[in-house]
Amino acid sequence: MVRSRNKGTNPLDMAIAHRDAEIMDMVRTAIENQNVMLAFQPVVRADAQERAVFHEALLRLLDETGRIIPAADFIEAVEATELGRKLDCIALEKGLLELTTYPDLRLAINMSARSIGYAKWMRILKRNLERDPTLGERLIVEITEHSTLDIPEQVVAFMDDLQEAGISFAIDDFGSGYTSLRHFRDYNFDILKIDDSFVSGLANDPDNQVLVRAMIAIAEEFDIFTVAEGVEKAEDAQALVELGISCMQGYYFAAPTVAPLWRPVEKRARR
Repeated sequence: MVRSRNKGTNPLDMAIAHRDAEIMDMVRTAIENQNVMLAFQPVVRADAQERAVFHEALLRLLDETGRIIPAADFIEAVEATELGRKLDCIALEKGLLELTTYPDLRLAINMSARSIGYAKWMRILKRNLERDPTLGERLIVEITEHSTLDIPEQVVAFMDDLQEAGISFAIDDFGSGYTSLRHFRDYNFDILKIDDSFVSGLANDPDNQVLVRAMIAIAEEFDIFTVAEGVEKAEDAQALVELGISCMQGYYFAAPTVAPLWRPVEKRARR
């Protein structure tokens, strides 16, 4: 007789649960010790690649050994939890401080759609906009495509309200398994960021070239600015230019840094 597998005692499930618990503990400790920071990566124009149009602010944690931990190593485990909401608030607060300190800067800050309606996030934003209304014109809020599917009506209302304050919105990781044309029709996104899974090896991938060309064409019809994420090779960058991309982002242009050049040398310490 074949025994049914109990999910709670399945070795793989147990290993995943243990890993996630360790990640949660690491994130909780980093928040308590104020070891959360932002790294910054430029988004460059396709037709002037030496020029950054804006920078994306990316969450980083310091673990107990002093290692810098990228968001990819922890965000999935915490996104649906209260820790995810706290990280979104920290990212917003630190990003707005950067914008306040450096008036020529334009910055994209990530948030999950799950943080819509989270009172502290909105309080941070409103408090800063009251002090300096021009911040909205230099702020881009990036929302991952998959998180918008859970609460579409709230996302639409949220974007409408904040766009009145001059804030722009980007849909992040577009095409990463959840693609729907309703994102063009129902949401008023200003920027579409094409997931790096379509970009890596693009120069030698005719299928992805067709898909990227289609995304760019549809975005243009809706007057949406396009950004290709994860550009790592010159030939892929050239292929994107030929396909008509607006901007590009990736290690080919610059790695994320916690010590951006716009800060004076004495202020480039981690914060």
